[in-house]
Amino acid sequence: MTDRIYSTDAYAAQMRATVVGVDQDDGRILLDRTVFYPGGGGQPCDEGELWIGEDRLIVTRVAQDSAGVWHWVEGGLPSEGTELEGKVDWDRRYMLMRTHTAMHALCGVIWERFQSPVTGGNMNPGEGRLDFELPQWDPDDKGPIEAELNRQLACNRDVEVSFLPREEADLDPSLIRTKVNLLPPTLKEVRVIDIVGLDRQADGGTHVSATNEVGQIRIKKVESKGKGFRRIRVELTTPS
Repeated sequence: MTDRIYSTDAYAAQMRATVVGVDQDDGRILLDRTVFYPGGGGQPCDEGELWIGEDRLIVTRVAQDSAGVWHWVEGGLPSEGTELEGKVDWDRRYMLMRTHTAMHALCGVIWERFQSPVTGGNMNPGEGRLDFELPQWDPDDKGPIEAELNRQLACNRDVEVSFLPREEADLDPSLIRTKVNLLPPTLKEVRVIDIVGLDRQADGGTHVSATNEVGQIRIKKVESKGKGFRRIRVELTTPS
């Protein structure tokens, strides 16, 4: 299994690692440790570079399976046992961290007002969308929701990471803010992201450590996705 550095330290942008698996047919390598987030929960995977001495490999994709975290690279595959250095595209990673935290804050604001679960979501650096079951939505809600979201972000709430045994997490249904529980049954430990006082839920992605790092948010559009369902699109308006 890969030591997932990103899971406990989202600000770690570089690492030293060793190749512990090579898939020649698929052009990917397995590392014993990594700072590269493999994607999931609507957050795309990290991009960046691996270095073996002066030789540079471009990381084009990252994903995980039961063996660990795999890195697809351009520039030739190293052999097992090769030691290397890695570095994520930090500007992109940090933008995704800010975006992901903003999405959780939006979940908290919507939950506080409507007690409505998330039915879907996705993000790119600087923008994202969340789908909610909102049968009581009024078009006039858009402005107040945006204002409350920015007020909550400006409160500079701490964003904490913790881990719970699966048995304990299953006893707390509030950790699941999605319409359907997406935690795989094989998961033995649940990672929890807590925007203290606003939103607490199971999540595997990368986040900033306090909400003031997110900056200002604009709700670009609220779309109808069928009777009682709304898609809320947001974007960051403050540079990093």
